[in-house]
Amino acid sequence: MKLFGGALPRSRCDGRSMCSRFALVSAFAASFGFAGDLGSAVPLVVSNGNDDGAGSLRAALAAAAEPGAPGHILVATEDDIAVTTTLTYDGAAPLAIFGSGQSVTTEVNTTLLAISNGADLTVNGLNFRGPGEFSVENRGDETGEPGKGIFVKLRDDQTGTLNLTLQDVSLSGAAYHGVHVSDCDLGDACGAGATGEGGGSPASVSVHLSNVTIWDVGNGKFDADGIRVDERGDGDIHFVSQNSTFEGVGADGVELDEGQAGDVIATVTGNTFADNGGYCAPDILAPFLPEEDEGEFEDGEVSASDIPGDVTGTPDDACFERDVELYDSGFVKAYEIELDLDDGIDIDEAGDGDLRVLMIASTIRGNLDEGFDVGEQDGGGLYVWAWRTDAQGNTDDGFRGDEEGPGSVNVLLYDVQSEDNGGYGARFRQEDQGDISVVVDNTETSGNGDGDKMGLRVQQSGTGTGTLTMRNATISDGIDARNVDVIQE
Repeated sequence: MKLFGGALPRSRCDGRSMCSRFALVSAFAASFGFAGDLGSAVPLVVSNGNDDGAGSLRAALAAAAEPGAPGHILVATEDDIAVTTTLTYDGAAPLAIFGSGQSVTTEVNTTLLAISNGADLTVNGLNFRGPGEFSVENRGDETGEPGKGIFVKLRDDQTGTLNLTLQDVSLSGAAYHGVHVSDCDLGDACGAGATGEGGGSPASVSVHLSNVTIWDVGNGKFDADGIRVDERGDGDIHFVSQNSTFEGVGADGVELDEGQAGDVIATVTGNTFADNGGYCAPDILAPFLPEEDEGEFEDGEVSASDIPGDVTGTPDDACFERDVELYDSGFVKAYEIELDLDDGIDIDEAGDGDLRVLMIASTIRGNLDEGFDVGEQDGGGLYVWAWRTDAQGNTDDGFRGDEEGPGSVNVLLYDVQSEDNGGYGARFRQEDQGDISVVVDNTETSGNGDGDKMGLRVQQSGTGTGTLTMRNATISDGIDARNVDVIQE
């Protein structure tokens, strides 16, 4: 591996258009405001597709981690890069990797690229491909740690903002998360959703995706997502995704979990979330469900020992959710056992902080649970704005938003279509002290659920007010308004 200083020697510009590539890299870095001047800090050059040794990407990552080295790597070889162990960058300085469509591949179940010391990461023009062919019957976690596509780990004492930028990148074939950003001291045991545990640094996490495709990842382990951000501590999550696709992911296409104080602010434009959430394959696992998989009872009628227990002896017992509600007497009030399937996009914010989502010109279809599922609890409000977005053929609700704390709910659906979903076309609920205000404008729903009033449900279960405002909306499958005033304009 050579580290060039100053201008590239003329001999390095011949034959392979090295200077042209270098100029493109410089322009890209400048457009994203990447620190450093590539004109005075010429990047490290990857000149072959070898797993290691001089000219390899592995050697470039090691060199970039040295004090004073440039944090820019140019993949100049036209060869794909095949690796057998994880490519690791353990420096703390920002790192940028620029390719022109090459693939980093592996035939073994390992993480492809790991950023282990909280460095900012920019990747442009590279593909990451694992071995693939994973399923609940061919799991990636039975003989060791399942592999991820890109893994970024924050330091426990990190401050400021961790920045991850991916442009013109694809990821496929990883058994576990396609991309995982972890600010959680429990690592992969951090847990998901509002019930996630663990602590984290004071730092925030910012993820910016442009023209990214994530498909066929997360099919080798339970709860493995296309993009997963675990943020604990006092920081925020800022998520921007443009013209990107999340398809065929085992769990959620995108999952953002903010578990303590801090906001989640997400802007999603021109994205597709399709056919995600199927790791717990119903065609394989549904036969393991008990014959009586749910029930409701009067007090004193059924004891806990009389209902089915945990489902065991399956390809993955983690796929089965068992919820039991008891009376104060200890007798069973209700129970339900079901498969744990997942969503197109799932965002949770717990602790003090808002959850704000803007979704524009996106498609949400064929996901095996909700298409769009967001939830906020504790202090802070829930804000959802969807514009020119379609939800079609999702197994449960097309859109769902829940506020379980004292914050208010503010929703705008404008030029939205929600059709042929297994649950509600759209459902929003406030459960505590805040108000709920939902505006539905120039929006259509049809064919949702299996009963009346399944087009739109707006519910105030707390002590606040509730308002549903309808403007030029066609809800052909009905409105279920609970403790909410309906205003037609």
